Amino acid sequence: MSPFPPPVAPAGVPAPAFPASEATGHHPTDGPGQAELLAFVRRAAADTSLVAGLPLDPGGRTWLRLDGPGGSEAWLIGWPSGTGTGWHDHGGSYGAFATAAGSLREDALAHHLPAGGELGTTLRIPEEADRARQLGPDQGRAFGPHHVHQVLNTATHDHAVSVHAYYPPLPLMRRYSRSGQALRLEHIERPEDWQ
Repeated sequence: MSPFPPPVAPAGVPAPAFPASEATGHHPTDGPGQAELLAFVRRAAADTSLVAGLPLDPGGRTWLRLDGPGGSEAWLIGWPSGTGTGWHDHGGSYGAFATAAGSLREDALAHHLPAGGELGTTLRIPEEADRARQLGPDQGRAFGPHHVHQVLNTATHDHAVSVHAYYPPLPLMRRYSRSGQALRLEHIERPEDWQ
């Protein structure tokens, strides 16, 4: 199973709609920008009734699909203590996420990695490329199409909840293993792998 949620809600859990911005300022063909995605995830994260409607499971992550602005893909995700995504990119999509409850740590690379590559390709990462940030409630960030990161709930006992949005909807995700300053492309997931 993918450490990232599939593009559908788990069986038996309805996927509620969170309304997209009524005035996006974008033509449907050019999609929402990073600032609009960040505004959306912050609004959704502040919606206490939406966040309270997410079923939490102490044994694994839970998620609900949301209606993102301008055709974007959006998720409400629950993170039990000790869970994370592993290193990945977003297949050329840009996005944003915001923490609604608890705290999440993002480890990211401030280094442009080439898109694509064959499985098994190893990339060297400069030491100064590593960035880490802790995102508590009401904190969020946007990122570009070449962003590589991992997101973790490092809390000992507390669940975290966050909202994520991507545009265009994720065409694929590349998964990496990390050893020191080496990042190795291990797996490529496509939407049909998540269903």
